[in-house]
Amino acid sequence: SKPVCLGEKHPADRRPIGRTLMKYAISLATVLVAGLMGVASAQAQDKPALAFVANGASDFWKAAEAGMKKAQGELPDYTLEFKYPDQSSVAVQQALMDNLATAGVKAIMVSAVDPKATDVLDKIAGETALFTTDSDAPQSKRIAYIGSSNEDAGKQAAEIAKKAMPNGGKCMGFVGLLDADNYKGRAKGFTEGLAGSNITLVDTKGDNIDQTRAKANVSDVLAANPDINCMVGFYSYNTPRIYEALKDAGKLGQITVVGFDDDPITLGGVKEGSIAGTVVQQPFEWAYQGFKLMAAYLKGDKSGIPADGVIIIPTKILYAADIDAYAANLKAMAGK
Repeated sequence: SKPVCLGEKHPADRRPIGRTLMKYAISLATVLVAGLMGVASAQAQDKPALAFVANGASDFWKAAEAGMKKAQGELPDYTLEFKYPDQSSVAVQQALMDNLATAGVKAIMVSAVDPKATDVLDKIAGETALFTTDSDAPQSKRIAYIGSSNEDAGKQAAEIAKKAMPNGGKCMGFVGLLDADNYKGRAKGFTEGLAGSNITLVDTKGDNIDQTRAKANVSDVLAANPDINCMVGFYSYNTPRIYEALKDAGKLGQITVVGFDDDPITLGGVKEGSIAGTVVQQPFEWAYQGFKLMAAYLKGDKSGIPADGVIIIPTKILYAADIDAYAANLKAMAGK
């Protein structure tokens, strides 16, 4: 047998050099990747986060998400987020905002489910910069509201009704949240706009942003209130549900329908004449301008906050002749 020389390791103690180097390289790469990930994470955390909190799940908010996307392109130093509560309730919306504030979100813009829940909103306002949109909470400590004048929108809806029913009528309203500030403003404006006409708003049925219930409410009214000859969809999805229920009942075109917002079914109904007209808002601008307003505010620029804390984005009426141009503009805004 071969003698073992002094200082030479026994063959059993030798290690393949290639395998050792490979393990070392892998370990080094792991350390480097972990370090880079840590840096990236730290950089992401360094960006202040701003959030938009809706009042419930609805396609209406897609335009606002598009507005947020445009704002994100102009606010590279911020992380913008869009959040939907699982249910349209004060408690669920509060829990969502609590989580955002705890996570360090610097500003929140919210469509308040209930304007009377000032204790909830003021708690959030004490933890982060709070703004409202769509449905205001004017008695809370929110910094500013950016959105429609709901009373003006209601008055525009009354103009549609008066034009469609010069001899008068009885209207039933349909809405998601009866306690929300946006509905109350629209109903007030609608009623005031009907003054001097022979048209009345008999009542409004709420559905808590449950679209199955929204359609069922229309069917129930058709069965229980045969004297109703006008229906008003106060929220974006209410008018499409009115359209579907009337179509199912064979009464489409027999009852005057006054709409809000620009759901595709609503726009199609206006164009074909089964819906008298619709009042459209600009949620794209609410989000786009709102995020930029919040970012400026956090930098100490309060010049965009008016003395009364209210920033109005105008609404307008769409009749049949307006639909094609409006739809083309919607596609342009969405980049289609």
